[in-house]
Amino acid sequence: MDGIDAAIDAALRPVADGLAAVVFFTVPLGEAELPLVVLWLVAGAVFFTLRFRFVNLVGFRHALDLVRGRYDVRGGAGQVTHFQALATAVSGTVGIGNIGGVAVAISMGGPGAAFWLLVAGFLGMSTKFVECSLGVLFRRENADGSVSGGPMYYLRRGLSERGWPRLGRALGGFYAVGIVVGCLGIGNMFQSNQAFAQLVDVTGGEASWFADKGWLVGLAIAAAVGFVIIGGIRSIARVAGRLVPFMAVLYLVGAAVVIAMNAEALPWAVGAVLEGAFTSSGMAGGALGAMIVGFQRAVFSNEAGIGSATVAHSAVQTSEPLTEGFVSLLEPFVDTVVICTATALVIVTTGYYEPGFGAELGGIEMTSAAFERNLAWAPYPLALAAALFALSTMISWSYYGQKGWTFLVGESRRSENVFNAIFCVFVALGCTVQLDAVIAFSDALVFLICVPNILGLYVLAPVVRAELAGYRERIEALRR
Repeated sequence: MDGIDAAIDAALRPVADGLAAVVFFTVPLGEAELPLVVLWLVAGAVFFTLRFRFVNLVGFRHALDLVRGRYDVRGGAGQVTHFQALATAVSGTVGIGNIGGVAVAISMGGPGAAFWLLVAGFLGMSTKFVECSLGVLFRRENADGSVSGGPMYYLRRGLSERGWPRLGRALGGFYAVGIVVGCLGIGNMFQSNQAFAQLVDVTGGEASWFADKGWLVGLAIAAAVGFVIIGGIRSIARVAGRLVPFMAVLYLVGAAVVIAMNAEALPWAVGAVLEGAFTSSGMAGGALGAMIVGFQRAVFSNEAGIGSATVAHSAVQTSEPLTEGFVSLLEPFVDTVVICTATALVIVTTGYYEPGFGAELGGIEMTSAAFERNLAWAPYPLALAAALFALSTMISWSYYGQKGWTFLVGESRRSENVFNAIFCVFVALGCTVQLDAVIAFSDALVFLICVPNILGLYVLAPVVRAELAGYRERIEALRR
């Protein structure tokens, strides 16, 4: 395996490095550097927040009503409920980044990065509203009663209706290729690899019985993933509907216990976050560096503007496309505003007792150490939460990749099964090989596809505005 790893890595590394250099190209801002892809995503989030008059705030209550079933409309196309679509999308975004990515942000940008991470999550809710509304509006209804949606569909059909059919086909096809390749890295190999690493870590590290059993763990994870995804979106949504609440509550209860045990440190932690967010002192260029790092981790975590979660939201059963736009507001809120903030408070409050805490650690190790400081047994449930986050991400991203695949090769049960088999093979490989270049290439491609997606959202924003006006009139009529 080592020889194969080295050969593939050597062949793909120049391509991966070149693509990453383009996608994550940075411009210097004082002592900090701003990746242009982050600016592209944040600028879109600000634009849609203003263009839709803070729908992320004023539409929040309506989103909760929809998830509770208050405005359910029967008879529309689709395969899952609003809650199941939301759970599937959340399971695709809540992952290792919520545990380790926040720690990376704080280690690079100081406590102030947590504030800007929250702000970026709030702004990203507006982007989700626009893209998920379009996902349902332009989805395809298949002959067997299933539906297919996502950026590739609204880019192709939406831009065609606006007078740019060739551009729509080109951008839709490019997006589909990107989501297929990208899902095998960020939503597959990386997740299974991290789950395996956590298992080895909590069972003895290099001395663990599992240390040289990556093939066995990989097969077990692949079997679990395959068992779920073979049933399609309904099976994925059922599992996500149960798994997401459980893993979120498990993690948040643990975080709440640690924060409560550190209650005396909370005023200091809030002060450190605000000071780091708005003053020039701090790490990585002070307040500006904290802002950049916070925004970067937020957009990498909730994927607002990348369009991937739109695929899951498009499967909702509704005759009102805007309903899922409102429901999608809750996704960045849960992922970034709630879970990432809880992680940040656990880490920052620990710094009150241990100044300079985590300087030598990175990612999930810092978060684990922060939990362990108060609860010696915390690494075990944390490892379980990380494994559940990884599993949920894989089953959701399998659906994203599958819809990109069928967009390219055609809708059929056979084509879906072929993709599912390929996906499961890569799940197993993630635990047994170290194809860093493959993962780097796919990650860069995932963020590259935000360029055509955001461009399409700008062009199609007037369509969503018109739909929103009509939807609000119908809701007011129902209330009367």
